[in-house]
Amino acid sequence: MTARLVDIAAQAGVSEATVSRVLNGKPGVAAATREAVLAALDVLGYERPVRLRRRGSAGLVGLITPELDNPIFPALAQVIGQALTRQGYTPVLATQTPGGSTEDELTEMLVDRGVAGIIFVSGLHADTTADMERYASLRAQGVPHVLVNGFSPEVDAPFVSTDDRAATQLAVRHLASLGHTRVGLAVGPRRFVPVVRKIEGFRLGLRERLGLSGAAADDLVQHSLYTLEGGQAAATALIAKGCTGIVCASDMMALGAIRAAREQGLDVPRDISVVGFDDSPLIAFTDPPLTTVRQPVQAMGQAAVRTLLEEIGGTPAPHSEFVFLPELVVRGSTASGRRGGAAAS
Repeated sequence: MTARLVDIAAQAGVSEATVSRVLNGKPGVAAATREAVLAALDVLGYERPVRLRRRGSAGLVGLITPELDNPIFPALAQVIGQALTRQGYTPVLATQTPGGSTEDELTEMLVDRGVAGIIFVSGLHADTTADMERYASLRAQGVPHVLVNGFSPEVDAPFVSTDDRAATQLAVRHLASLGHTRVGLAVGPRRFVPVVRKIEGFRLGLRERLGLSGAAADDLVQHSLYTLEGGQAAATALIAKGCTGIVCASDMMALGAIRAAREQGLDVPRDISVVGFDDSPLIAFTDPPLTTVRQPVQAMGQAAVRTLLEEIGGTPAPHSEFVFLPELVVRGSTASGRRGGAAAS
């Protein structure tokens, strides 16, 4: 129990004595401090004493993700789930699987169960070819919803996104500063909003740092799938075009790019430098540790929950996009461009 008190106190930012007073139901603890201790119990996975358990849930909140194979989606789900639990809501995770339920079917299932609201992560709202009327229908039913990554002007709802343009621009600047003069982009299907934005940032970076624009820049963009195999295929094509630096639209694609380089007898980072996107859990422990552009998952997940709860509470956010800046995390998969021409700046 002593070890637990230490952990709970550290998580809540209070003393062990305060934790003890809360757990034993003693008076003299401020309401906000008491809630911080109870939230720490929830976060650390400890059961609350019976007398301190909530007298009922504030309701269910749906979370729809496209998959769980990509580690970034479980990471987002964990942050969002914890934030909802701390506010007394019960998160319901609904994941699309190949051959399984569609986003519309999952949405209908959640609505039938009376959810208080829904958070969509990288859903059909990010697909420029999809019918956005489904979200208007959801709003007409009075179901608050927030959408993560993939802004659409046609959807009357708040959005939370990473700045995809800044992400690829950061990556290009990094590779150019290492002396790479031939930099390619391995990215997903062109119909998705984050893909369009990443290409815009990539083009801007090439023009700004390497003086490339127009057809010359477009020739260095390779579309594929957001998978290890997709990254491998895209990187193979980019290496054939003479690229010594490859920017990838996901960490999984970046791992595929490293595999593609090694299959051709090339060393990463001595011959080919690779930059990922997301900073997924455990990606720092790959071989080599992956240089990547980190999505601010914690801040985005908390913002999505806070915005949804405002909607549920009757003070909806405007139809706008809350954009979060990414961060370049330099590790071992990038190095000076030996075949890239210019010396590192």
